[in-house]
Amino acid sequence: MPLPAPPPAQQPGQRQRHSFLLRCIAGVLLSLILITGLAVLIIWLSVQPKKLRYSIEEGSISGYNLTNDRLNANFHFVLRAENPNKRISLYYDRIEVTVSYEDQKLSVNNVHPFYQRRRDITHLDLDLVAKDAALYGAVARDLKMERGSGSVDLDVKIRAKIRLKVGVFKIHRKLKVQCGPITVPFSSSKGFQRVFCDADID
Repeated sequence: MPLPAPPPAQQPGQRQRHSFLLRCIAGVLLSLILITGLAVLIIWLSVQPKKLRYSIEEGSISGYNLTNDRLNANFHFVLRAENPNKRISLYYDRIEVTVSYEDQKLSVNNVHPFYQRRRDITHLDLDLVAKDAALYGAVARDLKMERGSGSVDLDVKIRAKIRLKVGVFKIHRKLKVQCGPITVPFSSSKGFQRVFCDADID
């Protein structure tokens, strides 16, 4: 039985045309990416973005119980998120909140995604629960001492994935917010002092 004939070899001219076509497509795609990036940059600079502002307006602790270096407690905070920009709105797609004491995490929770309009102030309830959380080293001893004083200094950290909406463009960024130390009273009869937060966008 005769063997099938090998496929005809590609001519040099055909190879050159194929390579030229690929270079053209790559050049067009690169040009589109550069033009889009330049347009976003020009729009971003033209809107003169202002820094987002965050602060903790309220803080409280309930259900506190520290036994055998194991903590059970409910933490409640109210976060004030201000967007002062006239031309930028925000999508908060994922929000993770951590409360810690002396650099030890006590509880982590997620907040529901939300959309923030231009020139808007939004108040978010941050509820976290420490359930049988183990405290190490001198942390348990220090927390007991602060409990006796009637208040405790806590830190709240917020990490979020956000989209900045500028016109028809949406720019993906990561947001980090650091709030603390926050002096939180154990009794509701004690007043709470507002705490301003530091925010960074990557």
